[in-house]
Amino acid sequence: MNSKKFIWLCLSGMLIPVFAQAQGLTKTQGKAPRIVNIINFIRQSEPRDAAITEDVLYETVHEQVKQLNKYGLPGTFLLQYDALINPRYQTLLKEQLRSGSEVGAWWEITQPHVEAAGLKWRGRYSWDWHADVGFATGYTPEEREKLVDVYMKKFKSIFGKYPASVGSWFIDAHSLAYMYEKYGIVASCNCKDQVGTDGYTLWGGYWNQAYYPSKKNAYMPAQTAAGQIPVPIFRMLGSDPIYQYDTGLGHSIQGVITLEPVYHDAGGNEDWVKWFLNVIAEEPCLAFNYTQAGQENSFTWAGMKKGLEIQIPLIDSLRKQNKVRVETLEQSGKWFKKQFPVTPATAVTAMTDVRNLGHKTVWFNSRYYRANLLWKEDAFRIRDIHLFDERLESDYLKKAGTSNQCIYMTLPIVDGFLWSTREELAGLRLMRSDASGKTEELLLANPVVTELGGNVLQVKATEKSGKVFTIIFHEDSFEMKCENADKDFTWFLEMTAAKSAKLPFVSVEDKQITAAWNGFAYAIGCREGHAENAEGSVFRLRPENNRIVMDCSKR
Repeated sequence: MNSKKFIWLCLSGMLIPVFAQAQGLTKTQGKAPRIVNIINFIRQSEPRDAAITEDVLYETVHEQVKQLNKYGLPGTFLLQYDALINPRYQTLLKEQLRSGSEVGAWWEITQPHVEAAGLKWRGRYSWDWHADVGFATGYTPEEREKLVDVYMKKFKSIFGKYPASVGSWFIDAHSLAYMYEKYGIVASCNCKDQVGTDGYTLWGGYWNQAYYPSKKNAYMPAQTAAGQIPVPIFRMLGSDPIYQYDTGLGHSIQGVITLEPVYHDAGGNEDWVKWFLNVIAEEPCLAFNYTQAGQENSFTWAGMKKGLEIQIPLIDSLRKQNKVRVETLEQSGKWFKKQFPVTPATAVTAMTDVRNLGHKTVWFNSRYYRANLLWKEDAFRIRDIHLFDERLESDYLKKAGTSNQCIYMTLPIVDGFLWSTREELAGLRLMRSDASGKTEELLLANPVVTELGGNVLQVKATEKSGKVFTIIFHEDSFEMKCENADKDFTWFLEMTAAKSAKLPFVSVEDKQITAAWNGFAYAIGCREGHAENAEGSVFRLRPENNRIVMDCSKR
C-alpha cells in the first residue's frame, strides 16, 4: 500500500481502529470535541509587493467567500481598519457572506486607523508590519484605548453591532481587557509559537488550543479566575506538532510548517494536510482539540488556491462524518467560556509521522505548564517544559514597545530549541547507571497514550529489558515511574543542553530547582524524588520508590 493511500484511509476512518489496536498507539475516552475555525483576515494594502494590488487583495477575499459558500461552511473574516472602511469589503461581507459566518476585527494598526484616533502615524507605509508601529504594543495604554474606541465606533456604524472576535499575531493585555470590559468581546486569537519569524518571538506559551490570559500578560495563561481576562485566546495557524518546534534549529529565525495553504510542504501538501487533520480529529486530546484554517489575503488567491482546494473539502468531509465541528471564532469563544471557568488541561498527540522517520510526539498543556515528549524511533526525550505564572508582567503592559520586533516568553525549565544546537539537542532524557557508576541512555518503545480523565493524560512505553515506564500529566504536576523495576535497576532523568546555551538556573536543591528569567524568579519542585547537580549535565532527577513527581504549581 503506498503512503498516500494509507494516509487517506486513516483520515477516512477506515484504518484508525484496526491500526491503533494493532500498534497499541492510542486509547481515548469520551467524546472531546474537535473544533475547526476557518479564519481569513483582510488587509487593504500590501506594500511589500507592488504586484499585490488592492484589486488582487479584494479578489482573494471574494474567492474565499465563494469557496465557503460552496461548501456551506461558516467562516470568520477579520478586518483591519483600512479594510473596514473600504465600501467594497463592506458590501461583499454584508451581501455575499453566508448566514452563520462572522465578521470581526483584525488588530494590526494602520495609518487611517491611527489618524482617525487623532494620533500621529510613524510608519514607513500606510500599513507597516514592524511591531512598534503595526501592533498595539507600539502605543501607550492611553493610545491603545483611543485605537479601540475609534475602531469599535466605526465597526458598529457599518455592521450594527460591535465585533465579538478580535484577532492579531499578538495582542497586549491592556487592549484585550479594555475590549472585553467596554465592548464585550468574547474571543481572540494569536499566532502560533515561533522564534524570530517576521521579527516576532512568541515562545513557551499554551501550545495550540486556547487559554485565558493573565491580566498582566496576554501571552501568559492565568492560574486563577481572579487573575485572568475572561476572553479565551485561540492559537492560530495549525502548527505541525512534530516538526514546527525544531525548524530553524541553530538559527535565530524559525521557518513555518503549518496548515497555512501557501506552504507547499505543509498546508499546501495533500499528504501533510490529511495527516494533520487526522491528528486533530482522531488522536487523544483531553478537553478538546482545535485548529485554525484560512489565510490572510496578502498571500493572494493564486498563492493559496491549491492549498485551500485540498483543505476545505477535507474539512467539510470530516464535518459531515461528525468528526469535527466547524465554527466561527465567536461560537468557539462562547462555548469555551460556558465549559471552562479557568483554562483547561488539553493535549495534542501525533503517534504517526508523515515523513516516515519514526517520530512521535505528545504535547500537554494546563494553566500551570506545558510539556512535550518526543520520540525518534525509540530514542526519547522530554523536549520542552515551560511554566506559567500570571504574576509575570509583559514588557508592554504599561508602556509602548520601541523595537521593531516583539518578544513574549514564558518560564523555561526545558527548552529543546533555544538551548540546542544541531549537534547538541537539549532535553531531559531517561538514563540508567550500573554498579560502577557508568551511565547509558534508555530507549522507550511503543508509547501508548491514554486519556485517564478530564485533565489527566497517561503515556506508557517499554524499555528494551521489559521495564515499563509511565508518564502521567496532571493539571499541576507530572510524574514518571517505573512499574516493574528491580533493586538493581537504577534510573533517573538527566537534563543536558548545548554548551553555548544561556540557562536560567540559579540553584539545584534536593526538593527544588530555582531559576530566573528577565529578573523574575520561579521554581519547579520535587514532590517525590530528588534533584541534584551532576557533572556533565544541567541537573538530574532521581526517583523515590521508583517514582518522580514534579510540582509545576509552585509559586
